[in-house]
Amino acid sequence: MTALPIPHQPSSSTNSTNSYAGAKKNPVSTLKELVARLYREQHKVQDLLSSLGFALRSFNNLNQFLELIPLMAARVSDADGGALILFNRDGQVQRSDLHYQNPQVGQTIRKAIEKTTHQVTSPNGQGGNSQQTPTSMKLVQASFDKLLRDYLEPNIKLFSLPILLKNAEQGHLYIFSHDPQYNWTPTRQKLVRLVADQTAVAIANDELKVELRHKERLDRELEIGADIQIRLLPRQCPEIEGVELAAFCKTANRVGGDYYDFIPTNYDQLGPKNSGDAHLNDDHSAYLPWSIVIGDVMGKGVPAGLIMTMTRGMLRAEVLNGHSPARILEHLNRVMYVDLENSHRFVTLFYSEYDPKTKILSYSNAAHNPPLLWQASTRSIKPLDTAGMLIGLEVDSQYEDSHVQLDSGDTIIYYTDGVTEAANLNGHRFDEDNLTQSFQWACEHSYTAQEILDYLFEQVQQFTGTTTNGDDMTLVVMQVKSRFH
Repeated sequence: MTALPIPHQPSSSTNSTNSYAGAKKNPVSTLKELVARLYREQHKVQDLLSSLGFALRSFNNLNQFLELIPLMAARVSDADGGALILFNRDGQVQRSDLHYQNPQVGQTIRKAIEKTTHQVTSPNGQGGNSQQTPTSMKLVQASFDKLLRDYLEPNIKLFSLPILLKNAEQGHLYIFSHDPQYNWTPTRQKLVRLVADQTAVAIANDELKVELRHKERLDRELEIGADIQIRLLPRQCPEIEGVELAAFCKTANRVGGDYYDFIPTNYDQLGPKNSGDAHLNDDHSAYLPWSIVIGDVMGKGVPAGLIMTMTRGMLRAEVLNGHSPARILEHLNRVMYVDLENSHRFVTLFYSEYDPKTKILSYSNAAHNPPLLWQASTRSIKPLDTAGMLIGLEVDSQYEDSHVQLDSGDTIIYYTDGVTEAANLNGHRFDEDNLTQSFQWACEHSYTAQEILDYLFEQVQQFTGTTTNGDDMTLVVMQVKSRFH
């Protein structure tokens, strides 16, 4: 630490002679007094910095901590006063804190700061621009520095150090002194820099706390959204005469864009627990037609999840009108087009209806991955597809109807592209060929619907070599029971 000067003595010859004589008479005593003063000053600075560190660790309120900064800066630098000026991202003065030993001089400095603030943030000044760049922010702070010096009285010395946060100036820490002998020594600069750095740490910690609170709030909202979405997906597969069903959706995030559903075509036949996955309330209800649908919203996360939820509600309402699959998709597309037009998101959807009495599956496709049908009689696999555009792409999109006669042992898998696009560490995708081969192997070995579902997911996981997935994966397996089942 730079040695503090000996207190100024009167300049008269008598006093000078007496001081010189006193020093000459007892130089050891004078040296001891200087060493003692330096020791006290050093411990005073250490205590101040320790107190500042304690405040940084202990204060939960950033404002309380920042109010101490001008006082600490003035004390460690032996100045008459200090000020902390912080700017926001728009170039406006965010806060101004001042400490000064002399109230009258402090009032004068405060007025100078207020004039400077008004000048910089006025329409003719350089601040107040919501499009501030790092360069323009430096100009604003440099302008503040210059104007403040101009508004101060000539006998007040001003020194400043920037408050650096992520290598950008957040504000300035000012030191004031009206002592003509006051020097801005390297030691004082280092001490004030320590205070400025502690200030930056406190601001950064507070911003981090705000971000963490925001993240925690988003996490809670995501948990609620994920819970709602899980509740909207079928909790169990319905009981349909002569059919075994299995389904599972594995989301990449807590909220996903994949969608599958089992929709009764006649709600009047449902019991009080109807949710699309409930049991029907009489022996004949199991013979009623059911809609089996799978879809995928382009994208992942909350936006995709919201669109998926909207799709589910609109489709369930449309099914009640009793139209053909193609007409249902046409109506759904027209309704959703308005909402999806500016979202840059679209929906692929495969809609089918199964009649247990005739074992006929009627369907229409809106650009979704065609389901695969295993025909037990020919021991072969074929896709179920029709021409049709994405939901929400064009308002007047047309869709086609088709149907297939199912028989005992026939099995269909509905799937989303998260299954076929699952990639391993080498970047190779599981693709349709691997899915088809795995599906055929399971069918040839007479696997049940649930066993096929579990086997296909297992094959994908073995291929990728990881338990995580980059996209939502959904599989629905529908199997017509054999006569001997």
